[in-house]
Amino acid sequence: MAGVSQSSRGGFSNKIGFVLAAAGSAVGLGNIWKFPFEVADGGGGAFVAMYLAFCFLLCFPVMMAEIAIGRKTNKNAVGAFESNGHKKWSIVGKMGVLSGALILSFYNVVAGWAFGFAIEMISGNFGIGQNFTQFISDWHINLAFSSIFMFLTIYIVMKGVSGGIEKASKILMPSLLFLILALMGYALTQDGAMEGVAFYLVPDFSEITFEVAFSAMGQAFFSLSLGMGALITYGSYVGKKDNIAHSTAMILLTDVGIAFIAGLMMFAFIYSQGLQGTSGGAGLIFTVLPSAFESLGPVLGRVIGAAFFILLSFAALTSTVSLLEVPVAYVVDEHEVRRSRAVWLVGGAIFLLGVPSMLGNGTVEFFNEFLTYSSGKTVNFMDFIENLASDTFLPLGGLLISIYTGWVWRGDNFKKELEQGNPEFGNSFLGKYTVFALKYLVPIILGAITIVTISDKFLGIDLLQYI
Repeated sequence: MAGVSQSSRGGFSNKIGFVLAAAGSAVGLGNIWKFPFEVADGGGGAFVAMYLAFCFLLCFPVMMAEIAIGRKTNKNAVGAFESNGHKKWSIVGKMGVLSGALILSFYNVVAGWAFGFAIEMISGNFGIGQNFTQFISDWHINLAFSSIFMFLTIYIVMKGVSGGIEKASKILMPSLLFLILALMGYALTQDGAMEGVAFYLVPDFSEITFEVAFSAMGQAFFSLSLGMGALITYGSYVGKKDNIAHSTAMILLTDVGIAFIAGLMMFAFIYSQGLQGTSGGAGLIFTVLPSAFESLGPVLGRVIGAAFFILLSFAALTSTVSLLEVPVAYVVDEHEVRRSRAVWLVGGAIFLLGVPSMLGNGTVEFFNEFLTYSSGKTVNFMDFIENLASDTFLPLGGLLISIYTGWVWRGDNFKKELEQGNPEFGNSFLGKYTVFALKYLVPIILGAITIVTISDKFLGIDLLQYI
């Protein structure tokens, strides 16, 4: 990349800054624990192989499309479509802005849990895992930790693109990588670790079912935060001479690489501690692992436990920054509000929006049993927001962006934008494949994911059983 975006909005100072910031947008809590346990549910190595294939064959074109739309217009996720001459399609950007705000509202609460557990591990309170339910229902504690985390997010975004987001990414991403490699190195030296590595890396293709393949597709798209306008927004800050295809490859490799290493770390540690078969997600991270860290001894347990939850906190912060930047860029561009004012207004509103998620974990009955779907399933406020924004809006947004790029903006215009930093791209195999994928493959697959997700989450109908 040569220079910054030719706009008073500012921009990334160099290519590595953009790559680290964009990769940080995708890297989050899901890379550290959601991916490993999707792998466990999917049978191990076969899931990993499918996940990697979907990332490179399907996610890569969508990532390039989002970045190209942003760079072409130098606008936020909403203004980009309007500036490109397709005002009606700005609804896609508005859905992305809404998705980012909704996801950040509950993501900040979970990030507060990770931050709180890091402090508990440092103090040697390994029993906090057994009191997880009480911990998340204590709104006083969660309000304090979530407030600290949102303040850090606001502070970074308020500093601007180069002085805030890029600078923080250059610190957080290498630190995150160092922590994850250190924890992986320790886990691999433990007895039984290689059994976990074998499960993780050696594919057993008899485990592959349509459901497993579907889960791998969903994990690939969701782990890269596609469809919510983050890469459109970040793309608007890059220079015209940047090679988008090369930058996208670096972003994808960074995100996938961290998810892969996280899986290696987690499976080595899980098998060495005899935790295989334990339910994943929060059930393992916040309730089981603290006791496992305690078994390492009072000193080593504190060090490893604190490092793990600090790792989670760093991963969360790289994502919360991008989640806040999406709506902030919209307010700054479209409503001409100063960045400092916009950050505080938007950040404060999103924080308040997250309070019901904080109160819906055993504190207030109304938010604890917020909504009953037509399937008969009752969910709390946090789960509802996650089902709506993350599970539904993100794949739908990716679907619409691929249709827009392939059929409305059209492949030729898309290729011309990419050729500004890579003159040979249009006639290359990758260029032709990217356009083909955006026109046909991605819409079909994301359309299927969207339909199946809505049917399953909200209606209680498992469409996969009929295939």
